[in-house]
Amino acid sequence: MISIGGLGNSIDFGPIIDVLVQAKAIPIDRINKQKLAAQSKQTDFGLLGAKLLGLQSAASSVRTRVGFDKNQVNVTSASSQNLLAATASSTAAAGTHKVTVNQLASAHQIVSKASTAVSTTDTDIVSGASGTFSFQVGTGSVQTVNLDANGTLEDLRNGINDLGAGVSASILNTGTETTPAYRLVLSSNDSGASNAITITVDDTDLDTVTTGIDTFQAAQDSEIVLGEGGEAVTINRSTNTLTNVISGITLNLQAVDQANPVTISVTQDTTAVKEGISSFVNAYNEVVKFIDERTNYDPETGERGLFVGDSLARTVLDRLRQTVFSQVSGLTAYTGAAQIGFETQTADGTIKLNEATLDAALSENYSAVRDLFIQNPTTGTEGIAELVVDAVDALDDVEFGALTLRQNSLTSQIKKFSEQISVKEAALSRYEEQQRIKFANLDGLLASLQNQLNSLANLSAQRN
Repeated sequence: MISIGGLGNSIDFGPIIDVLVQAKAIPIDRINKQKLAAQSKQTDFGLLGAKLLGLQSAASSVRTRVGFDKNQVNVTSASSQNLLAATASSTAAAGTHKVTVNQLASAHQIVSKASTAVSTTDTDIVSGASGTFSFQVGTGSVQTVNLDANGTLEDLRNGINDLGAGVSASILNTGTETTPAYRLVLSSNDSGASNAITITVDDTDLDTVTTGIDTFQAAQDSEIVLGEGGEAVTINRSTNTLTNVISGITLNLQAVDQANPVTISVTQDTTAVKEGISSFVNAYNEVVKFIDERTNYDPETGERGLFVGDSLARTVLDRLRQTVFSQVSGLTAYTGAAQIGFETQTADGTIKLNEATLDAALSENYSAVRDLFIQNPTTGTEGIAELVVDAVDALDDVEFGALTLRQNSLTSQIKKFSEQISVKEAALSRYEEQQRIKFANLDGLLASLQNQLNSLANLSAQRN
């Protein structure tokens, strides 16, 4: 690079070159601004896409009967204990059920006899050249642990656990610290009478087949009585979590009290239903506000939102508004969102939910409100929540979605701007180099002329 500094002629060409380069860089600055604007717009369209997905998620939560319906469960009993906990899905029918807990399910737990306890966990429990210990859970396959002549209680415990056969083995000291008495404990991993442990072969010194075992906990099923009087039904299960006794209700049994039944009441939770509808409205308003903020134009300051003049923003709003406030075909009682309290605000286009109107609609005709939102496979109608989900899918379609196509277009623009900037910056660099060379040559020429003038002046002075 040639440096310009005046080389003896007292003229500094550097600032001149800088001005020329700056003027030449104006088109690059303009393209950079266009690129930054496209990047900002692409970022905001990405944020808009995220808000549309938020709206779609809120719509999805109320687009089906299972999602729309909400139930609440109340459990009461005269017992001093918490006998059971109950939860209800949206498929549970409103009503009251009487349940008496007679018995809790328990997992089988057995222990080797005290008479065969050993003083250390690494005591040899195999008298012969080898030992075999076999057991089964319920009617399952027989599981076997083979021990060598030096097999210990620890070896037997580890061998049982390594089988992964539905039984956990542990060692229990039923003696004292000074005089320990270690015994083998087997616990079934699953509760219920069908998961009882049976020891079939034991030729170790524990000899549990001959000497027998002690039972810490019996293998038993839970037992409840559903209903009262002559119509009561006794139900047994291998677990304390009952999911298929009362449709849509899960019972978690916790304690036994045969004298005090539990009353389970299932009612419709309209508060939770309203929360789902409110979440849908809020998500819709988030999209509207986001677009409105970016389509504002201030005539006093001249500030323009990023979406001003962009047709996509208007397309998104129009599609959503048409979807939410369209008349749902096939319905009779409520056919549009305005009938249940959706009020459009003229100032910004957001929705205000009139709770009094919604409460009245839910009270007078709950199923009609639900049908206004959901896809009903029985009647074939598609409610506004289903339509919103479809509308967002259409906007986000990977091939033909308007939002996707706009994002792809912006990506192409940004790439093109970057390429143009690279080409023009390379040309600007060459131009700057050329100017520095040109002015360096000019500087040299001026210095040469100055030297010639000085020589002539000296010669003239000598003659005089």
